[in-house]
Amino acid sequence: MTMKDDLLKVAEPFKRHKDDNGSPEVQIAILTYEVGMLQEHLKQHDKDVDAKRSLLKKVARRRKFVKYLKETDLERYNLVAKKL
Repeated sequence: MTMKDDLLKVAEPFKRHKDDNGSPEVQIAILTYEVGMLQEHLKQHDKDVDAKRSLLKKVARRRKFVKYLKETDLERYNLVAKKL
């Protein structure tokens, strides 16, 4: 199973329609999965500076999506928070 398959599986419950890849809910779910993968990698490779930087960028990007979703649609924000 590839990472792309994993990402599709993670995003499936958050999609608004069949081809949805860009909604904030899907983006948050994908970034959460990627952050988890990077955290696991960094547990074994704590000196991997590129991975640390990538992790921080993904966390910041996810935080922006969460903030946007919270400001625009509180109901969907609460739904995403419960699922994740």
